[in-house]
Amino acid sequence: MIQKTVLIAGCSSGIGLALAIKLAKDNEKRFMVYATMRNLDKRRDLVEASGNTLGKTLDIKQLDVYREQSIQDCVNISNAGMGMIGSIECQTLEEMKAVVDTNFFGLVRLLKEIFPDMKKRKRGQIVVISSVLGIQGILFNDIYAASKFAVEGFCEGLAIQVLKFKLKISLIEPDPVVTGFEKKVFAGGSKIDLSAADKETADMFTNIYFRNYKEIFSSLGQSANEVAESCMFSTVLILKLSENHRAMVVEARLNAKRKHVTQNKMKPENVLFRNDEEHERKNRRFGLDFK
Repeated sequence: MIQKTVLIAGCSSGIGLALAIKLAKDNEKRFMVYATMRNLDKRRDLVEASGNTLGKTLDIKQLDVYREQSIQDCVNISNAGMGMIGSIECQTLEEMKAVVDTNFFGLVRLLKEIFPDMKKRKRGQIVVISSVLGIQGILFNDIYAASKFAVEGFCEGLAIQVLKFKLKISLIEPDPVVTGFEKKVFAGGSKIDLSAADKETADMFTNIYFRNYKEIFSSLGQSANEVAESCMFSTVLILKLSENHRAMVVEARLNAKRKHVTQNKMKPENVLFRNDEEHERKNRRFGLDFK
């Protein structure tokens, strides 16, 4: 197997870090991983976890999805993200725009830059780490959920367009994940000024949502390694299917929390290619035929 090049955004901690290490330490050395982050001063944890892979199957680069020039300097896995909780009356438009700009337009900038070359080569896979909140919104996560819903629609539309170029787009939508990301969101929520909200909304946020926030994440949350395991499962399986010339269409909605996925109790085809007939029927409306 030819070694695959993997670019991962957001590797200073959490899912990005776990996934970069998982792929770089692959026993068969199938991946050359370029682990990127906005601030290289935060690379210590990644370096410590890399072992003897650094400089061999792992390289660390600077990448800021806010800046097109940064993207120009650097299979792509998009993982960079920003969270925010609270009542919209208490959030500024600038704060809202920052979340959408990172979570949605950061992905758009990245794909806009790399798509032309990928289309020419007619080879490659893009794995986007979205969120379960891209499928179902929950209270006080309005803007974050909106940014992830945008990612879902964007990727599903692109997945149809790039079929003719033999490119694959996979969406992975994890349940709550206990990482430094969530700690930052919690810290931000603890400092929120609720004076602009009505009393009922402020009480709902403080006494119901925020009071139970940590307990919910500690009981339902999964580790970054669990999500990385599902990403690895998706990536390796798709490469295998592609080499066998079996399928070029992938709808990868993996939930790492479900043990039938992580423990492979279901056949891989049932996880990745669920509802094939409906998927193909919809896409034939666009004049596409996968067979």
